[in-house]
Amino acid sequence: MTDEQKRKLEQKLWDIANTLRGKMGADEFRDYILGFIFYKYLSERMHGYADRILGDDGMAYTDIPEGTPQGEEFLSAVRDASLEALGYFLRPSELFTAIARRGAEWAFILGDLKTILNNIERSTMGTESEEDFDHLFEDLDLSSTKLGRTEEAKNELISRVLTHLDAIDFALDDADSDVLGDAYEYLIGQFASGAGKKAGEFYTPQEVSTILARIVTTGKTRLRSVYDPTCGSGSLLLRVAREVAQVDDFFGQEMNRTTYNLARMNMILHGVSYRNFNLRQEDTLEHPQHEGQLFEAIVANPPFSAKWSARPLFLTDDRFAQYGRLAPASKADFAFVQHMLAHLDDNGAMAVVLPHGALFRGGAEGAIREFIIREKNWLDAVIGLPANIFYGTGIPTCIMVFKKCRETEDVLFVDASNCFEKATNQNYLGARDIDRIVKAFRSREEEPRFSHKASREEIAANGWNLNIPRYVETFEAEPEIDLTAVVAGIRQIDAEMVGIDARIRAFCAELGLEAPV
Repeated sequence: MTDEQKRKLEQKLWDIANTLRGKMGADEFRDYILGFIFYKYLSERMHGYADRILGDDGMAYTDIPEGTPQGEEFLSAVRDASLEALGYFLRPSELFTAIARRGAEWAFILGDLKTILNNIERSTMGTESEEDFDHLFEDLDLSSTKLGRTEEAKNELISRVLTHLDAIDFALDDADSDVLGDAYEYLIGQFASGAGKKAGEFYTPQEVSTILARIVTTGKTRLRSVYDPTCGSGSLLLRVAREVAQVDDFFGQEMNRTTYNLARMNMILHGVSYRNFNLRQEDTLEHPQHEGQLFEAIVANPPFSAKWSARPLFLTDDRFAQYGRLAPASKADFAFVQHMLAHLDDNGAMAVVLPHGALFRGGAEGAIREFIIREKNWLDAVIGLPANIFYGTGIPTCIMVFKKCRETEDVLFVDASNCFEKATNQNYLGARDIDRIVKAFRSREEEPRFSHKASREEIAANGWNLNIPRYVETFEAEPEIDLTAVVAGIRQIDAEMVGIDARIRAFCAELGLEAPV
């Protein structure tokens, strides 16, 4: 897409959002718009697939006479093929365009729409894709009074939204176009920035996602697997896929049910087959869902300093046992690090966003840091990010990079705290900032006041404290002042003032006034 096409698409999408604005919170109408975008995508994909397999019979999918013996025979064959290839099925009368056009003609569509969304999920029952579609539309509540006080008012509002969406061409047949992905990520980003922390929980800013993705894909063109233990909407997983030619399988876990549904939709919307992603909904630390599995790339933006149980029983858990210490119950940052390291393959790379406190807090966290660096040599880099680049919090953050098979024993420190551009309410990383950070990581070259390679001895001398200013000198000496020149300048000014004072006294004398000097 050109920038102009993208701008027009975003404007159309925001116009749709404004149809619902005022009736409910941003995070609520997000669920409706993204849910309907997903329904439209499933419909267009179903329509295109059915037309292709019916092409040899010279028939279009929407020409099949539903309800007739011959028509139902065709639909049965299409259903079997669709469930195998796509993982779901929609009848011609259930396609998005059909229902949107009925709504545009003022027909009552709410009842049929509820049935269609249920039918999509029911079509997968007993199939390999059942779990991926289970309760996928549960947050799209068409009976909510927030849509209108009467059924007619709800129907009118939903019909307007569907009509707007029906006018957008997602260009699914254009292999070089990602209209759908752009639309989805634009809306997710807008809702996160507009709704603060609550909506921002499921979204990592694209600039930060790009840095994480480029770090874990360094030197690789294909990944066997990528994993995010706090996957949110799944955008970070998909960002990794943009940096390589192929990712075989995607894995993730998300605690929030609504966000988990969003992540599954996001995968399917971006063309990831239901066979190639495994997303689970549960508390990652308390109830891990991918036990025993190792991943080639791991990325995460866990909730900053979240609480967790830190039960003594976890000291026998394979994820935590070797450290001999658990992260404190009040701050789970290193619990997530330990969990991710347990799932990191020997040839893999892991990048995680953490609050700065994780770099220097003592106690159990200090002991865990020491074990990772001194005993395992797994810490590869620490990158300090600017403040106020995450939605809902202005605290400074960092990226910690880990690898299990490292060829060096030094740790790269990068101070990118000043690598940002200012926006109205938020700082953001520009393209040059991103490139500079990634280049520093990949080259491991030292640059004054920006990057430094610290030996394990140097880190040990600092008590395993990773606070970046201990390693990257950011102090800039003030320029020396030439006092002789300053004195000469003052004398010159005094000399000039003598003449000015004389002129003032002359003017005052002409006017018959007492001179002030």
